[in-house]
Amino acid sequence: MANPAAQQLDNLPVIVLVGRVNVGKSTLFNKLIEQSKALVSDIPGTTRTPNEGVVLWRGKHAKVIDTGGLTFTDEIPLEQAILRQSEIAMKQADVILFVTDAKTGILPQEKELAKRLRRINLKPVLVVANKADNNDIRNNFQSYEWLKLGLGEAFPISAASGFNVGDLLDEVYRLLHSTSTRPKKNIIEPKDHIRISLIGKPNVGKSSLFNKLIGEEKVIVSDLAHTTREPYDTLMVYPYTTPEGKTLQQHITFVDTAGIRRKSKVDRGLENEGIHKSIKSIEDSDIVLFVIDGSQPISSQDRQLGGLLEKRGTSVIILINKWDLSEDKEEEHQKKAMEMVKSHFPHLKFAPVLLVSGKTGYRTHNIFPEIMTVWKARHTQVPIKQLEYFLLQATRTHKPSRGKGTRQPKVMGIRQIATAPPVFEVFIKYRTSIHRSYINFLENKLREEFDFIGSPIIIKLRKTKR
Repeated sequence: MANPAAQQLDNLPVIVLVGRVNVGKSTLFNKLIEQSKALVSDIPGTTRTPNEGVVLWRGKHAKVIDTGGLTFTDEIPLEQAILRQSEIAMKQADVILFVTDAKTGILPQEKELAKRLRRINLKPVLVVANKADNNDIRNNFQSYEWLKLGLGEAFPISAASGFNVGDLLDEVYRLLHSTSTRPKKNIIEPKDHIRISLIGKPNVGKSSLFNKLIGEEKVIVSDLAHTTREPYDTLMVYPYTTPEGKTLQQHITFVDTAGIRRKSKVDRGLENEGIHKSIKSIEDSDIVLFVIDGSQPISSQDRQLGGLLEKRGTSVIILINKWDLSEDKEEEHQKKAMEMVKSHFPHLKFAPVLLVSGKTGYRTHNIFPEIMTVWKARHTQVPIKQLEYFLLQATRTHKPSRGKGTRQPKVMGIRQIATAPPVFEVFIKYRTSIHRSYINFLENKLREEFDFIGSPIIIKLRKTKR
């Protein structure tokens, strides 16, 4: 069985943003971390799973968590799950920013949340009146309304324009310096860091798998389509043993993404923006865990996603999820299921296939060793002497076939010019061309000889000079 991974403890103090829906928490979160990480919209309940990031202020770092907006009613889907996630985040907090709206004033939701916050002992709470975007709002700001919450004076800011955000951070950092975990000057970036995205159509169980991999219920899981609206990432440490017997640690960031479906079915708005972020996550990843629902037939959406992965140069592991729901778990049936998946994705023939269940944890322990195997293959550098011998044997076995030209082509040489993914340059005789089938032959032979499991191989052709 694989060694369990543990979440990376960065030992940074934690700032948590809480508040009702539509007060601008996500806008403030993005302003603090200086990235457009969280989705921002006027739709209540846009943020569901808490977002995490790092704020750098006056040369020192702290962690900041953006939580979902609360209504304390059933108006927002997944309200109870959002409330549970918010309570978990508040327990982790060193400082809580209670974000309100300077335009609308205090509503019953703020009074309910203030009541809960007053029960939290020894946690500094700063009340923030956001959306103080202009002088009219600031001049008409009635601080006594906020004083009734029993949490001190409100801090008027504008997350959109940045007004007073620096002064707010000065006060937050003053409070953090009195805690046991203080802001840090330097954050050590892990070497050989692997970034892995979980990709799939809606409701294939990506979030259940994500929670199982990181060992914590960090993202909300439900049968509601498009529950995950934006990528959510967590840094892990995976201990493993090398063939030489050394115990090492590998840093891995897992990213749970929004389900991707056909453009024709997606309205402009939150889902569209979430899908764009998911595609961007693929481009930024080293490895993609392509999740397929094992309880349903392969769909056209699955096939389109497979085509999307082929074009990105990313290493891929195919996970057939929900295998616990399969009535037949015999080895022969498992082999047929894996062969069936491979037949639907011939362009991902390099990807290993695993049968798992995010819900029960069935065989999820096999995912980490497979990741390490694929990561090693992705960075394989073949020595030039071995490549020269490989080419000699390959051309003896099968002579190059003609492309569009009339002259018989000749392969003059081969070299590897990059890794992650592996890229090879093949030199062919001047004024000749090689048929695509021969490139496929060389790719297959490279895989047989050097085991580039899980990784695409890119072959570039260059014609030699006369």
